[in-house]
Amino acid sequence: MIFLPIVCSFFGHRSVYENIRPALYAEIERHITEKNVNTFYVGGYGGFDGMASDILDEIKKRYPKISVFRILAYVPGKKYIEDKYPTILPEGVELVPPRYAITHRNRWIVQESDYIIAYVQTSYGGAYDALKYARHKGKQTVNLAEQNKNDGE
Repeated sequence: MIFLPIVCSFFGHRSVYENIRPALYAEIERHITEKNVNTFYVGGYGGFDGMASDILDEIKKRYPKISVFRILAYVPGKKYIEDKYPTILPEGVELVPPRYAITHRNRWIVQESDYIIAYVQTSYGGAYDALKYARHKGKQTVNLAEQNKNDGE
């Protein structure tokens, strides 16, 4: 049997309120149970990424077959600290000026993902640009910041 990853990734703000945790947990679980997602890509920057990582640690106890990968934006240096997740360095990121590395990484994540779960409240910034790019590419997205406005797939 061939294992085909069904990938869900995350984009969100550096600062997030703890009150979105239940909605994020429910959305991750829904993607596992209803959309057969078996692989998650997380960044390593900001509160939303941290919250997603914490929830994935919890949820992995209930769904041990899911895989979680940290997607790096920069080539690890000499002071690289081992990550709790296996890491992936997107192809070509080493050729991108550091100023554009996160954008390059985010575009790679979008291209490799089937689903995006976001928490984007503004119409500017890296998370906004990544969500906009994902929608432009036809990816199925959920923005938890817009759920009250019936955002979704």
